[in-house]
Amino acid sequence: MLKYMFISVVLDPGSIDSSRALSMVLTHFGFKKVQRAVWESTVINSGRILQLKREMDRVTDYYDKIRMYQFPVDGLFEITFLSQKKWRRCLIKPELVHAKSKE
Repeated sequence: MLKYMFISVVLDPGSIDSSRALSMVLTHFGFKKVQRAVWESTVINSGRILQLKREMDRVTDYYDKIRMYQFPVDGLFEITFLSQKKWRRCLIKPELVHAKSKE
């Protein structure tokens, strides 16, 4: 079963050509532009994430930077970023135990 998730993509393109190409890729995948360099989607599923990353990697160069915020990914918050043509990711687990407030 495919899971839908919320994804926000923040772009810092190194050139106008990269900016246009990334905009076309994100539009093709159903993202909506919500701010100058921020795109969001709630209709993308986990099966299309790898396709999206491959397409973005195809149209970027060494100077482009991309940051993706994804939730939920198996109950985790995932931050994925592209910098210098390398993808990296960070998984954040929600706190299960709440600290008691001091009185």
